[in-house]
Amino acid sequence: MIKVMLFAQLREQVGEAEIKINAFEGSVNDLLNYLHEKYSLLNIENLMIAVNEEFSPTDKVLQEGDVVALLPPVSGG
Repeated sequence: MIKVMLFAQLREQVGEAEIKINAFEGSVNDLLNYLHEKYSLLNIENLMIAVNEEFSPTDKVLQEGDVVALLPPVSGG
């Protein structure tokens, strides 16, 4: 199982703070594509991605038990 933690507008788009995905095989990019198709997530190309609390490239292969945090860009004023 992969646990995906969602923040800010991603949480609002999905309606949940985290998603658990069973038997996922693939890279971070594959996960982003899956989430985009399933939840119609917007602006996924601008996300910062952390796997197990370390920032990660999109070609990283995910493993059983990984925790992926999807962090949208922060804006302020």
